[in-house]
Amino acid sequence: MYKGKKLLIIGGTGTIGQHLLQELLTHNPEVIRIFSRDEYKQFEMQQQFQEYRNIRYLIGDIRDAKRVSRAMEDIDYVFHLAAMKHVPACEYNPFEAVKTNVLGTQNVIQAALENGVKRVLFTSTDKAIAPSNTYGATKLTAERLISAAQYQKGPKETVFSSVRFGNVMGSRGSVIPLFKKQIVEKGRITLTDGSMIRYMMTPSQAIQLILKANEIAQGGEVFVLKMPIIKLNHLAEVMIEEVTKKCRINNKVEIKEIGLRPGEKRYEELMTEDESRIASEIEEMYILPPPYGAKNNSYQGERSTNHYQLPNDSEAIPKETVRKWLIEEQLI
Repeated sequence: MYKGKKLLIIGGTGTIGQHLLQELLTHNPEVIRIFSRDEYKQFEMQQQFQEYRNIRYLIGDIRDAKRVSRAMEDIDYVFHLAAMKHVPACEYNPFEAVKTNVLGTQNVIQAALENGVKRVLFTSTDKAIAPSNTYGATKLTAERLISAAQYQKGPKETVFSSVRFGNVMGSRGSVIPLFKKQIVEKGRITLTDGSMIRYMMTPSQAIQLILKANEIAQGGEVFVLKMPIIKLNHLAEVMIEEVTKKCRINNKVEIKEIGLRPGEKRYEELMTEDESRIASEIEEMYILPPPYGAKNNSYQGERSTNHYQLPNDSEAIPKETVRKWLIEEQLI
């Protein structure tokens, strides 16, 4: 699908962007453009991938519609990963989150239509379901913009779709690098709530499902990845055990619970009860149809969804599986 094609990764210097770049390079595309506003991160990527001659680095911000359109010239496929995603930062600066996550997404949509892009895949979050914070609310709005673009595009042939997933292990700003830093430097870690559960997956798992969703998208859908559930206290315990062993730390590491942050939920959901009534599913993901038109889409292996339920502790993966994933992904 990507061999000989021209690809654009918006927000390409982030954790998911870097893993996506590594995977897409194996498909031999003609060019991959990395679009982000962080010049230092781009410099680091240039050093890491300096042997590749088909990567281009563009400084820009999705708030700048003209720059986004310029970056999208002659592009076949767009992966829209850019976002303001830190929950407390979005709570404290809500309109900044709107400008990036909502207005920025509309800029991406408009640029794709103007430049005749074949496909646009938007990455959303489980926090968009029944949002309790600004981040989730802006991501939900962006999801709706992407779905609306599919039926408002007129004769344009661009296929718009979204993929919804939870936390990615080791991503920038996530708890894993934070826990590691706290263990080494402070001898304790801060945990919002030990009983909290989260949907969490490895970067490799996330990338494979993102690409699968982009390949089967027919327009306007939201693909909801079937993600494993992890108990935060299991994650904290594994991090303490492995980091203290690796760094030869003999002192006991304390776990301090600090309570939920503003806008934070005790548990997340994959979709709402109403969405589950209209969703279908394939082996790796649920599929929410677009709200208007294109409701006769069909997918290989598709079946009706009749067993979706809210997450609970009993579904959490074993602690040793958490350890295995962290070691395999070289996150500790």
